Order: sequence, then structure tokens, then C-alpha cells
Amino acid sequence: MTALEYLQLSQKTLQDAEALLARGDYHQASEKFWGAAAVMVKAIADQRGWPHGSHRDLYRVINRLVEETGQGELVDLFSLAGHLHTNFYEDWLPPEHVTRLAASVRELVDVLGSAVAV
Repeated sequence: MTALEYLQLSQKTLQDAEALLARGDYHQASEKFWGAAAVMVKAIADQRGWPHGSHRDLYRVINRLVEETGQGELVDLFSLAGHLHTNFYEDWLPPEHVTRLAASVRELVDVLGSAVAV
């Protein structure tokens, strides 16, 4: 996939997550929010020619972006998205937490989306 395709997929996945959240399907919404964040990171990595085939690669991309931009909050925001990924498998987060973490993912996707040059 290209950076543009990843960007478009992230936006669609975010819309799907919002719909699931609105229906109260916190379990499925958790994974979609994670997916929107992960795919946005892949868009940036693809654009810069950085590896992005594993979870480890995605966290390394975030670290490189922090080094480039000085935006340390990217680590926190992406880590919060990771909690949603875990929640998909464990289903342990209360709905209020999923809702709050979803806001963090929206912020992350917005910040990263502005960094993708298409």
C-alpha cells in the first residue's frame, strides 16, 4: 500500500470505530480505533521508507517521529491506542475508558495525518 492508501484506510477505519462506539460495541470499537492509529503510523513510515511490518516497527516509527518533531506526547497517545488493541483480546476496559481512549486516538490520527504529505 502507499502512504495515501494507508491514510484513506485510517480515515475509514476511524469512521467504522466511531459507528461501533456509538452502538455501544466497545469491544469491536477498541480494535478499530487501534487499527486507525496503526495504519496512520504505517502511512508515515511508508512515506519515509521506514519499516512498518510489525508492532515493534510501529513503536520505532513513533520514536523516530518524536526525535524529528519533539512531540513526546506521540508516545503516550500511541501507547493509549495500544491499550485499546489489548482490550480487543481481553475485553477488560470499562466503556468509559474506551470512550476516553478513543479521544486520544482521534488526537493521534489528527496529528499524524497532518504529517502525511499527499
